Amino acid sequence: MRLLLIGSMDGQIGAASQIAIKKGGSVAHAETVEQALDLLRGGQGADLIMADVKLDIYSLVERLDAERICVPVVACGVAADARAAVKAIKAGAKEYIPLPPDAELIGAVLSAFSMQTTPVVYKDKAMERVLQLAKQIAPSTAGVLITGESGTGKEVIAKYIHANSKRSAAPFVAVNCAAIPENLLESELFGYEKGAFTGAVARRIGKFEEADGGTLLLDEISEMDIRLQAKLLRVLQERQIDRIGGKKPVDVDVRILATSNRDMLQEVKNKTFREDLYFRLNVVNIAIPALRERRDDIIPLAEHFIKKYSEMNDIPVKPLSRRAADRLTGYGWRGNVRELENTIHRAVLLSTGAEISDDAILLTEEPRDDETTGAQSVSGGDGMVGRTVADVEKDLIISTLKHTLGNRTHAANILGISIRTLRNKLKQYMEEGTPVPPAPNDFG
Repeated sequence: MRLLLIGSMDGQIGAASQIAIKKGGSVAHAETVEQALDLLRGGQGADLIMADVKLDIYSLVERLDAERICVPVVACGVAADARAAVKAIKAGAKEYIPLPPDAELIGAVLSAFSMQTTPVVYKDKAMERVLQLAKQIAPSTAGVLITGESGTGKEVIAKYIHANSKRSAAPFVAVNCAAIPENLLESELFGYEKGAFTGAVARRIGKFEEADGGTLLLDEISEMDIRLQAKLLRVLQERQIDRIGGKKPVDVDVRILATSNRDMLQEVKNKTFREDLYFRLNVVNIAIPALRERRDDIIPLAEHFIKKYSEMNDIPVKPLSRRAADRLTGYGWRGNVRELENTIHRAVLLSTGAEISDDAILLTEEPRDDETTGAQSVSGGDGMVGRTVADVEKDLIISTLKHTLGNRTHAANILGISIRTLRNKLKQYMEEGTPVPPAPNDFG
């Protein structure tokens, strides 16, 4: 976890830094927002920013967005300053940490936002074979194409390969090719010089240079525009990049890993993906099976997520009831591990007894014909029929908000949506006349 601290934090910089380092993070410090931006533009990567609440948080978030520097911001300030905390959250901060810093709280925040290697939890033989292959090829320099449905854990496997490679001490940098507009992806990858285009206020180091000596993950590479694919192929062949507006190439030493949830050979046949780039990337292919194809992993993963979210929310760890376990193993998991994680996160917060019962397992879709009857919808089978998606979504959001006692941030995390999306939904519901649980002390 690479942590960037901004501002004085009422003299608590040293204490916060020591806690972060003890939790396994590396720490950099900037006195001002401008200094922080200069560090980030220059290739000083960060997985999380902790900023003094006295700074202009709105301006910081806005400038990060404008320059497409995707790093979450957490505000820090004295515990008694609730008004500043509310203002920071509204300005775009993901969380608020009171000062003086608490070791457990900072540890939980670092864990929640960490980009470090995620533990690979498995029991199924199918996943065991995947990990054996990943570990075998990790020390090489070969390109690896990791394929599988959305939510199967492709990035987890990419981090596993990096952690077991000879580059493990160097940066691991991930770029989601599907999340960045095609006209911006080139500058994100290769960087640009000051004045190269309108808005280029300073030189910006791209992801290739940021990952120099380490590993660059091109997530969902099948979504990359075919014209940019040609430039990527040249980089892989020449091991040099050209910054936009630059006058000379820059040498880079990067191992490329790529992921896709599509049939890449079909993409090649459709002329949407270059054949020569496909073969350059696909030296080794690791295909991750869907969760429904490795059902022995469901309970170990569920128990892992129970522990994770119980500790994160300071809740005693509870066992799964037999009926809850049966319900989990009988479900189709179209969203794979990501859907399972969100389901368990909700269950940890909704559970009221000595164990996690099946009532706390909220599943939002009907089983497929080939799935067991243990899969139930959130409304209990036929109760879903005849209802709109928007109506079911509203019930789920309001129900989750009630169980978080109105805390918007925690509700958004459970639902797997941004706080901004949640606030927009709640505004819509209130305008429609639907009662919405109030935020605790107007801070949620």
